[in-house]
Amino acid sequence: MRDLDPRKLHVTRHAGASAQDLRLPRRYTLTHSDVTGDLILSIGAEYDRRQISGLYTRLMRDEVLAEWKDGGPEPTLHVYVHVSGGLVFGSAGMRSAILHQHMRLVLEAIRCGEAALLAFRPELDQGRVWVHFASKDSRYDQVEDWGQLQSYA
Repeated sequence: MRDLDPRKLHVTRHAGASAQDLRLPRRYTLTHSDVTGDLILSIGAEYDRRQISGLYTRLMRDEVLAEWKDGGPEPTLHVYVHVSGGLVFGSAGMRSAILHQHMRLVLEAIRCGEAALLAFRPELDQGRVWVHFASKDSRYDQVEDWGQLQSYA
């Protein structure tokens, strides 16, 4: 099942984000427009702080940050989402449910945005995905194994 409309995904590559070379750190910043439904994915050696510095983004805290880490035999993809704390809209339970519901779309967007890298380094597609749900409420503060990246085609 595919949730992503590739026409709605806009990818920007920054320094250190060659499509043919995985250099660590390699980080992703994903935001979206509630008005257009567009997804904005920045790929670089650092997170795109400018992309997440706007007032609306800081209030909603619905940005997604991710990075490849050296996980032993193959790199692992770690995804970070903000469930509660700070100036956020909605309860931790509601936000956790929404983030879980949209995580497939998030992983599809990262995979689609990195299609050239995955074609050049197909072993990355078999890498594990770990999603970190950050919350002040211990019921929602958890790390989950979301399987292999290739599951989100």
